Amino acid sequence: MAKLYFHYSTMNAGKSTLLLQAAHNYRERGMKTCLMTAQLDNRAGTGQIASRIGIGQPAETFAPDEYLFAKLERITAEDKIACIFVDEAQFLSREQVWQLARVVDDLGVPVMCYGLRVDFQAALFPGSAALLALADEMREVRTICHCGKKATMVIRQDATGRVLTDGDQVQIGGNETYVSLCRRHWRAAMAGE
Repeated sequence: MAKLYFHYSTMNAGKSTLLLQAAHNYRERGMKTCLMTAQLDNRAGTGQIASRIGIGQPAETFAPDEYLFAKLERITAEDKIACIFVDEAQFLSREQVWQLARVVDDLGVPVMCYGLRVDFQAALFPGSAALLALADEMREVRTICHCGKKATMVIRQDATGRVLTDGDQVQIGGNETYVSLCRRHWRAAMAGE
């Protein structure tokens, strides 16, 4: 039975690595997959899912207002797709998450979404909030704070390492911009301690 999955964490937890490994496992068994990522995340190039450890794969992209059900219905009609993998799922809209749920329910294809749960101000991304509400299964991808505790939050820094406490929710960046922390150290960083 197909399900909608949400694998979530903070930055630098290895979500894209896990996605690429899971997709590889399907392909290794002769099953076709569809990989998707947010059009606005072009760090590795448009239509690329890449991991910090150096592996990557080409992927379909989704735009903010794109109707994903029709796109995925067409893709699954052309090929027998065993599973759909969505990277950067926090950038999905609420409507797009409902469309992915419809892919699972009406087309019978599992959808595995990987993304951030919260932004640097501890606010849910719209896609993540919808996935937390609609996913059949959720799995936390764990990473650690510098103190050794589980990191559940992320701070954003400027080029000099100063912690930013306001700004746009979405800013594409990587290791040089974001730091994953436990809640206690996130609170201290946001308070300027």
